[in-house]
Amino acid sequence: MKKLALSLACSLVFAVTAADHLPPLPDWQGSSLNLMRPAQHPWVTPAEVSDLTETPDYDTTMKYLERLAASTSLIKLEVIGQSPQGRAIYLVKAGADPDMIGRDNKPVLLAQAGIHSGEIDGKDAGLMLLRDIVHGDKAELLKEVNLLFIPIFSVDGHERSGKYNRMNQRGPALQGWRATAQNLNLNRDYMKAEAPEMQALLKVLNSYQPDLYLDIHVTDGEDYQYDITYGFNQPFAAVSPNAASWLASSFRSEVDQALTAAGHIPGPLVFAHDSSDFSKGLAGSTSSPRFSTGYGDLRHIPTVLVENHSLKPYKQRVLGTYVLLEQSLKLLQQQGTVLKLAKRADENARPERQVLAWKASETPDFISFKGVESVQKKDPISGVSYQTWTGKPLHYEQFPVYWEKEPAVEIDVPKAYWIPPEQQEVIAKLALHGVQFTSLKSAKTIQLQQLTATSYQFADKPFEGRFAVKAEFSRNWQKIRLPAGSVRVSTDQPLGALAVALLEPTAPDSLFSWGYMLGMFERVEYYETYAIVPLIETALKQDKKLKAEFEEALKQDKKLAADPQAKLQWLYQRLPYYDQHYLKYPILIE
Repeated sequence: MKKLALSLACSLVFAVTAADHLPPLPDWQGSSLNLMRPAQHPWVTPAEVSDLTETPDYDTTMKYLERLAASTSLIKLEVIGQSPQGRAIYLVKAGADPDMIGRDNKPVLLAQAGIHSGEIDGKDAGLMLLRDIVHGDKAELLKEVNLLFIPIFSVDGHERSGKYNRMNQRGPALQGWRATAQNLNLNRDYMKAEAPEMQALLKVLNSYQPDLYLDIHVTDGEDYQYDITYGFNQPFAAVSPNAASWLASSFRSEVDQALTAAGHIPGPLVFAHDSSDFSKGLAGSTSSPRFSTGYGDLRHIPTVLVENHSLKPYKQRVLGTYVLLEQSLKLLQQQGTVLKLAKRADENARPERQVLAWKASETPDFISFKGVESVQKKDPISGVSYQTWTGKPLHYEQFPVYWEKEPAVEIDVPKAYWIPPEQQEVIAKLALHGVQFTSLKSAKTIQLQQLTATSYQFADKPFEGRFAVKAEFSRNWQKIRLPAGSVRVSTDQPLGALAVALLEPTAPDSLFSWGYMLGMFERVEYYETYAIVPLIETALKQDKKLKAEFEEALKQDKKLAADPQAKLQWLYQRLPYYDQHYLKYPILIE
């Protein structure tokens, strides 16, 4: 009887739909509605058949693309990888000669949909645009530009589809899941690259070297008037300042103008400074390289994070994405050479210092912002206070934005990093990212900087399948003998900044921070008291400096003086029997 009651309760709860609990929706009638084709059109896309209220499943999507590719020489499909559940991950190559993409010196746009497959607007917009290029009046878009399109990046997450996956999003009717079948969030995986999906993407970046990269998402957060928001690492905090300046000026200006002309409201990608009170202003993010925009910035690939507004209808979001994709191609037609030059300038730059992490400024900038009136409410059931929106437009003339533009961690860029041959996993990651390195043919002694962890803290729970670690280090120069097979990673290369972010242990998304070198925190050799006591007695008699340091330590540290085992441990660490690799970061710095 209890099971039946529980079942009935669940059915009542889940009868509630998104439309029942989301904030009020303003009417929208943009001219981009004219982009849709009627159901009887021979090349109507599967989503258009439903009036852009539904999205097709994986098989239906790929069958449409296969039929489209079979009808033209402008499109080829390439399998770039396999998902954990065995599904093919497809790349659509569109151009005057798809086989020459990446080799014909034409600007390349890479548009990626479904990294979070519940946020699938880009897939259906891309299918519509490809249809209009091949069987419409937009073939000119590919005259001097190439398009690479990943319709579904997280293919397994796409097929974990349901109507209850995203409670804060208006459509489509069935939505995919945020994470992969391995429960990894691909937009946290760019640096550690553990997911086969991400490994496939990195090979695409290495092979085709796109000139502009669009990563298409849907927001999770607050209400405002904008339907299409997008952002990138700003010029004031970019590793690739020339590309960032082009994005901030040319790209934003042209795309905003096209979206506005089509009846959309484009806006900046910002978040609430205080999620409980939107009126306190906005937070502007500088992405770390676990995210697409931060990673693209490090690789000198101009990268834009598109975040369509989750509270706007699916139809409106898809059509806005279509306009953004089309205008991006047009812009590359006009300014592809300029962007390539900006990209090359960033690749050739060799700054002496590199910021590894940013923090928000305490002093805000101010922007004009098209918001929506918010009110505070209190839930009578739980007692929680929360913020909700009335749907009433509210324009802020001077709205504060707290940008992450103050350096939090900054280092001098070293000449090179040396990786011992036993760190094969680290070396393989570098190769996967396309970082260049050389190997020693024979052993060599060289003056290098050795880092020793002086304090460290492990995460108390896993994140993205790993236990992260943070540490502080002392740094000492010493002569070190490197065995044959040791790898030298020079920072004097186009991906030098990426190498630094991967190998500098204080970087937030370094391989060390993701927990790839935990062996340095383990000791496997210890002492027996009966053996160490006479050794200590002899050492203190023979080494006057050691004796003086020990006596001074006892005076300064009362806990040490009162703890027999601590005294043994203090002395053991200064004997040659102590593990000389313990707490030593295995990667050396030149």
